Amino acid sequence: MDSKQDAGKIRLGISVGDLNGIGCEVALKTFEDNRMLDFCTPVIFASNKTISHQKQTLGIQISFNGVPHAAKAIDGKINVVNIWKETPKSEFGQATEEGGTYAIRSLRAAVGSLKAGDIDVLVTAPINKNNIQAADFNFPGHTDFLAQELEGESLMFMVSNSLRIGLLTDHIAVKDVANAITTKLVKDKIMTMMNSLKVDFGLRKPKIAMLGINPHSGDNGTIGQEDDKILKPAIAQLFDQGNLVYGPYSADSFFGSNTHQNFDAILAAYHDQGLIPFKTLSFGQGVNYTAGLSKVRTSPDHGTAYEIAGQGKADPRSFKEAVFAAIQIYRNREEHKELTKNPLKKQKQRK
Repeated sequence: MDSKQDAGKIRLGISVGDLNGIGCEVALKTFEDNRMLDFCTPVIFASNKTISHQKQTLGIQISFNGVPHAAKAIDGKINVVNIWKETPKSEFGQATEEGGTYAIRSLRAAVGSLKAGDIDVLVTAPINKNNIQAADFNFPGHTDFLAQELEGESLMFMVSNSLRIGLLTDHIAVKDVANAITTKLVKDKIMTMMNSLKVDFGLRKPKIAMLGINPHSGDNGTIGQEDDKILKPAIAQLFDQGNLVYGPYSADSFFGSNTHQNFDAILAAYHDQGLIPFKTLSFGQGVNYTAGLSKVRTSPDHGTAYEIAGQGKADPRSFKEAVFAAIQIYRNREEHKELTKNPLKKQKQRK
């Protein structure tokens, strides 16, 4: 079905995350501004009772439209798909088993609608990686689950207006990082990033920097062999094939020297190597984007923030940026499809 009822209007699904965190709060605050409805049709996967409780507790002034299915969403309104009828117990600030259960119910329903085409893009509110674990859900986070559900090679890609950082390895222990990195993994992740920069961000000839695994990128083998034996050969092979990929760069001085400004994106070897500089430079304005999949999914760059949950203090800026990013990436993908089908149009645009 064509999920966009008018030209340019995109159906944007929202999974609510942990109900005891700030997920609902930042989502509802985002659409408290009615102008946001000019950009998309929001579809929240929860229940009327749950959203009513959240908005009353937090003092958020919105109205919404309850629907039985995402396909029934109405443009110009905030839509809530009723996934459950019961009222979950509210324990703001607490990591409870029930909180994890409803987070996964919302996520599964949203992903199902995304796969069916009833929504166009998905924005996920934060979950707690501990309380989501269950017999039928054994994933360290959103990214791994989405990689299973939506075909493609996933890449955790942190993006803002001025910085893009992808992760070679993401949610694994530091002690396991070196053993997890192979030449194939490096090449696959770089090419996933390269394709995303072209298709999702509209860059014709992207430049990518790879950060080293070891301090000083191994100092020519003095501090570990992985950079010389794994990263350098993979980068050289990709460069010889016409890809603008450079490195490995020593991570300790890369951002402080502003070297990152010379590249369209950076691939970090492990989670904190990439996330620390990203959140230092872009926190509150960054977006976590899962690149490489058949559908568009974004999320804010923060977690459940239990320490302020239920107090009305949460800042919705990052969630709003995630909404805008999802819309723009979707439009870029649609434009790329059109240009691919009609190369003459592409040639005219270049003139």
